[in-house]
Amino acid sequence: MPVHKGIKVVSVNRKARHDYFIEDTYECGIELVGTEVKSIRGGQMNLKDSYAQVKNEELFLYGMHVSPYEQGNIFNHDPFRTRRLLVHKREIRKLASLQQVSGYSLIPLQAYFKNGRVKIELAVAKGKKLYDKRASIAERDAERDVERNWKSLSR
Repeated sequence: MPVHKGIKVVSVNRKARHDYFIEDTYECGIELVGTEVKSIRGGQMNLKDSYAQVKNEELFLYGMHVSPYEQGNIFNHDPFRTRRLLVHKREIRKLASLQQVSGYSLIPLQAYFKNGRVKIELAVAKGKKLYDKRASIAERDAERDVERNWKSLSR
């Protein structure tokens, strides 16, 4: 995502693009409590192994780790607690129908601040097989070789 005024990327789920084919993306708000925002501002969060799921017409994020805030003492919360994502009702219904299709998952790609609010970029993704992962690695290596050769020829 290009850097715009008012956007500060906090955490990126690099493994998501390796493990999944990204079909579509959505921007979601997230419901946080207490000292979690201060901890996220300090970059103390991890999206690895997290996923979203629709339950009772609400969208929840599971497995996201937000480290306890150092000065938070008794006001800190469970680092792995389930957090609600804030999306329009029609988008939740669309995501629920996509989630029921075999092989599709809702995976967070990155977390960022946009005009002072924490946002999550959520992707509708389809899992890659092992041979797909190998093919994408080989394709990336081939592109690097072409770039390297192109640079050496242009000198």
